[in-house]
Amino acid sequence: MFVISLGLLVIIVLAALVTVYVAFPHRGADIPHAEWLSDAMVRSERKVNDKLVELDDRVTQKLHERTRD
Repeated sequence: MFVISLGLLVIIVLAALVTVYVAFPHRGADIPHAEWLSDAMVRSERKVNDKLVELDDRVTQKLHERTRD
């Protein structure tokens, strides 16, 4: 029972974070009374975007190498 309750709590916290992210930092606004959370979300978004661009470049490069052969 404890594991199920803990799992549900984790799901609710993640859903709340996604909702808060979509409502504020994604639109360019700060979260009221929690600017530190806005900053953390913006930094993590930048890191994820950088990694995705890097991955896309690597995949594109490998595809070009395969098509040349």
